[in-house]
Amino acid sequence: MPTAGHMNTEGSSSCGSGGGEGGVTTTNTDGAESLISWVWAQIKAEAHRDAEEEPALASFLYATVLSHPSLAPSLAFHLANQLSSPTLLSTLLYDLFLHSFSSAPSLLSDAVADLLAAHQRDPVCHSFSHCLLYFKGFLALQAHRAAHLLWAQGRRPLALVLQSRVADVFGVDIHPAARVGRGVLLDHATGIVVGETSIIGDNVSILHHVTLGGTGQATGDRHPKIGDGVLVGAGATILGNVRVGEGAKVGAGAVVLVDVPPKATAVGNPARLVGGTSSPAGHEDLPGLNLDHNLWSDYVI
Repeated sequence: MPTAGHMNTEGSSSCGSGGGEGGVTTTNTDGAESLISWVWAQIKAEAHRDAEEEPALASFLYATVLSHPSLAPSLAFHLANQLSSPTLLSTLLYDLFLHSFSSAPSLLSDAVADLLAAHQRDPVCHSFSHCLLYFKGFLALQAHRAAHLLWAQGRRPLALVLQSRVADVFGVDIHPAARVGRGVLLDHATGIVVGETSIIGDNVSILHHVTLGGTGQATGDRHPKIGDGVLVGAGATILGNVRVGEGAKVGAGAVVLVDVPPKATAVGNPARLVGGTSSPAGHEDLPGLNLDHNLWSDYVI
């Protein structure tokens, strides 16, 4: 099975390019389109299987997946129906999301990278279609990508409306200006808060109730920068314009107020480095890819 790494991204950098200039990634078009087509074929096959096994879902699966010619209209349709309200019509949102995907094709390739991330890292994600339809972290992230595009285009009131609806419906609050990389997993996702000047790199995994916040009423660049391949455990709080280096881990419930070096592990409140500041214990892998929490047991106060 292809991986997110097969989607060649140009212009990505450590500590989260957030999708390159303006937050929109540049992809190898031919490779990205073939991977999108492959994933869409898997989604349709899985939806056919589920409709046959559970006839009660047949009309829902037909309307959301099987009636659409490609991934873009299916995802736009599903997001629109999830986020609509009596005064924010699903037809308006459908057109908005579909236009976003067509005007910035990298949004769709980023969505596929996020689908692959969930499928590869989350042991409860048994199919691409289940992630597309039922994983609110994935859906919140795709809505944020569209909101970020609107923010960059100067359509800020509409971007803020999307942010508000995502917070109401999915319980995930990401400011439209925040820059998010690709291959990102928001696992469970409930209670995640990401501030305006935050940057999240590629191949990052973030669990529920994580806050990337400021430290008060400061203005300007005031939120965390999360490097590529980072794992942020449940309930962690990272405050201020601090940098969590590539491949680092932040333990569940940690409160991080200072930089975390690459490949290091920070745990506790206030957070300390496993192994100490002078010689922190390191690891060779990227925990954002394997969700390995084991090193935290070595923590000694």
